[in-house]
Amino acid sequence: MPTAFSDRAEDESDHHLVQRCLRGDTQSFRLLYRRHQQRVRSILYQLCDPSALDDLVQEVFLRAWKGLPKFRQSAQFSTWLYRIAWNVASDQRQAAAQGRTRLQVLTRTATTQQDAPDVMQLHYQDLVQRGLAQLSFDHRTILVLHDLEEVPQKEVAEILGIPVGTVKSRLFHARAAMRQFLQKEGVQL
Repeated sequence: MPTAFSDRAEDESDHHLVQRCLRGDTQSFRLLYRRHQQRVRSILYQLCDPSALDDLVQEVFLRAWKGLPKFRQSAQFSTWLYRIAWNVASDQRQAAAQGRTRLQVLTRTATTQQDAPDVMQLHYQDLVQRGLAQLSFDHRTILVLHDLEEVPQKEVAEILGIPVGTVKSRLFHARAAMRQFLQKEGVQL
């Protein structure tokens, strides 16, 4: 009967799946993982060392599982989960600053491309990655969440625990810095 559960669970909201998880249903948490892991992975990829990506994604979902009993049911699960992802990225950044890990990756590969990637596409992906690396962590976070992951400003504010006005301000400055970097690299905007 696992297929009947899977078919029924696919249509359930995150809220209902969280309720099931709180009653000890691990299948529901697996579904939440499948539903959200790609976006969590994408956020972490933009903010952290790609070589540590699998471990960081695991850490996010481990923290989510352990923290589920404290989850405010009035909040949106995805917002709460992305906040955990941001916290994991922040922890990783602090560890790197203290010299416990190295965040510099000398070679980058396009793992998201299935067939032979277009050389210009790789060039622009590399430029974006290098541009993001030039930004402060706060500005990079705002740009990744809002512009690359298309999270609404209000939700970004909730994830980061800052006012919407601060999100708008950081977004403005992050875009300006990215624009300046790209122009310096010869990209016509």
